Amino acid sequence: MNKADLYQRLNVNIEMVIEAHEVLRGESGQEIPGVKMTQTKYDHATVTEINILDEAGSKQMEKPIGTYLTIDAPSVRENNRDIHKEIGLLLGEKLREILKLGQEESVLLVGLGNWNATPDALGPRVIESSLITRHLHQYCPDELQGGLRPVSGIAPGVLGLTGIETAEIINGVASKIEPDVVIAIDALAASSLDRIATSIQISDTGINPGSGVGNRRTGINMDSIGRRVIAIGIPTVVNAAVIAHDVIDALFTELKTSPSLYRLYKNLGVDVVENIINSVLSPYRENLMVTPKEIDVLIDRMARIVAGGIAQALHSALGPDEFDEYLM
Repeated sequence: MNKADLYQRLNVNIEMVIEAHEVLRGESGQEIPGVKMTQTKYDHATVTEINILDEAGSKQMEKPIGTYLTIDAPSVRENNRDIHKEIGLLLGEKLREILKLGQEESVLLVGLGNWNATPDALGPRVIESSLITRHLHQYCPDELQGGLRPVSGIAPGVLGLTGIETAEIINGVASKIEPDVVIAIDALAASSLDRIATSIQISDTGINPGSGVGNRRTGINMDSIGRRVIAIGIPTVVNAAVIAHDVIDALFTELKTSPSLYRLYKNLGVDVVENIINSVLSPYRENLMVTPKEIDVLIDRMARIVAGGIAQALHSALGPDEFDEYLM
């Protein structure tokens, strides 16, 4: 049974590029033409860099040409501030490598999402915790003078709250204050429960808000904003159809000791599995999303980690031992 075909039939959009890569590479058993992957292991994290190099790779992956970094850090589930700080520093290091900013260049932070829906509130929570300096640049503490860049931040809400496309709001603000770079933070949909609030994806290709939950909005990227857009995303939900498929797959995998049953499963057509999943999830089908009950705690934790990483990447005056002192 081809997982990529099944996801397409179920209208499941894979927002995590590392997961899209795993699905495609797993089906073929070979590296994808036009795509390059490297991995680096750290004490409490693994960083995977996937580069989509050309149109052939972009077509296969269904993602724009560019660089995609994923920090997988299962240890952030632990209530250990030292580990959280370490992941924040790692995020800051990788973000700094992608940004390649000059000292005077300004940044607009955009917290995407609906602050009234906890799994979608990551972006606004990051803005609440971030070190915003544009309006106070001349009043910053003496020890930070010369080491803080102008940073603005907005949480524009969602179309259902404002009646305005998010991209239109960002474009209006950006055209007025003229930042050199936009950093957009958003919640994502994952294909694995293990990645909820433990993985951080950074990309230099912008972002399409709502695509993971079947609510595609205008993309926020160079074409729509007229400025370079760096996206930071963290999975907070998993599509229930994916979980249903994984349960079916795990059940029959356990039955490998019975070759006849296992062959039966492997020979099932995609349409059969699709019909089973749709009947179980009806009437919601692809619109049913699953999130942990402690998602409020996880969102607060990851928002602080992301805000700390961004502060470390943007402000040279903040050393690794003091950056969290200035977070909200």
